[in-house]
Amino acid sequence: MASLILQQLSQIVVVLVVAPLLPGIIDRSKHIVQSKRGPSVLQHYRDLWKLLRKGTVIPEDSSWIFRVTPYLVFATPLAVAMLIPVLTAYPLPYAFMGDMLAGGFILALGSFFTSCAALDTSSAFGGMGSSRSRVVSLLAEPTIIVLLFGVTLLAQATIPFVVNQALAGPTLLVSAPHVLLAAALLMVILAESGRIPVDNPASGFELSMIERSRTIEYSGRLLALMEWGGEMRFFVLLTILLNVLTVPWGLVPEGAASPLTMAGAALALFAKMLVVCGVIVVIESTVAKWRFFRIPEYLGASFLLATLATITSYLIGAGLTR
Repeated sequence: MASLILQQLSQIVVVLVVAPLLPGIIDRSKHIVQSKRGPSVLQHYRDLWKLLRKGTVIPEDSSWIFRVTPYLVFATPLAVAMLIPVLTAYPLPYAFMGDMLAGGFILALGSFFTSCAALDTSSAFGGMGSSRSRVVSLLAEPTIIVLLFGVTLLAQATIPFVVNQALAGPTLLVSAPHVLLAAALLMVILAESGRIPVDNPASGFELSMIERSRTIEYSGRLLALMEWGGEMRFFVLLTILLNVLTVPWGLVPEGAASPLTMAGAALALFAKMLVVCGVIVVIESTVAKWRFFRIPEYLGASFLLATLATITSYLIGAGLTR
């Protein structure tokens, strides 16, 4: 039991430590593509360290929601990391405390309180970003629900450690519904993480920001927790895409856990994430941020992909397709 707890802690440490590296790699790669020098891949670590050493300013009109939200945003991705296969192919303690739907609710809890905190400060820009973020989430939720239906039809389960083993089989790995589900989930991840084409994470213009405007009133240590929590949320969502839904390879098999194999699993996950980061760099270097009123078209396309995946999953389950 002690060994399993250490492995669980290893997964949490990987999420904590590696999460700020992914945005740094994406930012650096985008600048290289644009023939610019750009910041270091470690720039986000430096920013977090600088913010953690600064003081915090609390708006006068804010309530306890403003103070509690950063800790919730920081903790919710770590809670989900205990439910999904980050490094091991077998379930660890607390893995069966919730399924994929529960993980989605936990992540949504942090986003909900972030919107409440943005409204709590009575800031015009915070309220604008909060309302826009809720619209994006409202449009993304139908896709997430249909995705869960499709995954359930394919894998006959919603527990991440069961789903990834079922989808890794040769009959489902390259099947049409599997590919459609992965594409739809990637589109939702880009929308929920504030990436192009829904939002521009590099923008500093208040009227066009969505995610960053929700944290505009935070500073110092609280802002560091918000930024770090957002980066861990992005890391966890990519882990679900890769280790649960798409390519659950490189995980430590049962009975083979050791410091060396755990490190190998972490490197395998990081290598897969580099591929996804490369796709994101291509998207953000070739596509401009869409106008807000075109976002329903984007999320409508993801809903269509998820619906097609669910229909074909049902047909495969009924034995009508091969």
